[in-house]
Amino acid sequence: MALSVGSKAPDFTLKSKTANGLRDISLSANSGKKNTVLLFFPLAFTGVCTAEMCDVSAGLASYSELDAEVIAVSVDSPFAQEAWALKEKIGITLASDLNKTTAKNYDVLLDDLAGIGSASARAAFVIDKSGVIQYAEQTPTPKDLPNFEAVKAKLAELR
Repeated sequence: MALSVGSKAPDFTLKSKTANGLRDISLSANSGKKNTVLLFFPLAFTGVCTAEMCDVSAGLASYSELDAEVIAVSVDSPFAQEAWALKEKIGITLASDLNKTTAKNYDVLLDDLAGIGSASARAAFVIDKSGVIQYAEQTPTPKDLPNFEAVKAKLAELR
């Protein structure tokens, strides 16, 4: 079960691939500056994950207006994430949790996904500027999407 509301969000430093090379992505980079929407998704190049990230990318401006940065995390390599983002025009920051440490720290690592090994569950967290979890949701199955209206409502409360 995902970490609960009111908990201090574990910091992380993960790799993201951009046209300029690999860069570090960390939760603490937003500390005191903006809220963070942290999305965990199982795997790049899958139907539900593609639909989710494309939908969130299409509405990325609404998160910016709510003073939030969206970071999406999966166990894929940063190179696979970059290829997927380019193919699908995904505009969200994608961060690679290849060693699965961040998924474990947020308690959203599935031991076995469809017989192919461990991967992130589908989950959403709203983390405020001081690093405290204000919204936490792990979906019942990887096929279910988080309640993005509830995520946006929580962000609106934090403004």
